[in-house]
Amino acid sequence: MASNLKQALTTYAADTGTRLMQTDFAKLAEIGELLLKTKAEGRTVFLMGNGGSAATASHVTNDLVKGCRAGDAPGFKAFCLSDSNALVTCLANDFSYEEIYTILLRTYAKNGDVVMAFSGSGNSPNILHGLTTARAMGLTTVGFGGRDGGKMKALCDLLLIAPTDSMEMLEDMHLIYFHDLVCAMRPGLAKLAGTDVACCTCG
Repeated sequence: MASNLKQALTTYAADTGTRLMQTDFAKLAEIGELLLKTKAEGRTVFLMGNGGSAATASHVTNDLVKGCRAGDAPGFKAFCLSDSNALVTCLANDFSYEEIYTILLRTYAKNGDVVMAFSGSGNSPNILHGLTTARAMGLTTVGFGGRDGGKMKALCDLLLIAPTDSMEMLEDMHLIYFHDLVCAMRPGLAKLAGTDVACCTCG
């Protein structure tokens, strides 16, 4: 039994690694360039997701605010729209769950800001409504998806699809993609901050 479990674990890890290397890293680099431009212009990044993808959005917000610091310079202005349980449940209860991100974006976002959505299916109604609202407001939309991209694909200015149908693997990859971005962007962030601190200190 133990040997069977070990084999399953190593198979998953090996398969994830193989699929990860099939990623469109040129697209990931485009997202990194957009983020550096967003930082240079002092704009805000809003992040959203559901379930495990909401946890990823929250983690990535932490990486943008803290992990992307260069020297004593501040990180990104970034907010995870799903982080406040009180606010999300209030809006879902008094309006609808589909509208939670739409309402929050209309409240906080400005033309030129960036919205980043994480979704395994790409079909969650609140994500689709949020992205539709973002585009109408003049925000740049970025998606981290999986499988065929779902309906989200048509609403994203930039979309990176994890090359797997496995929800577990694509959620793993989304977090790896962003840790990769944080480390790869560090020299650019150091240049923006006017410091020579360019080492990767993600953690």
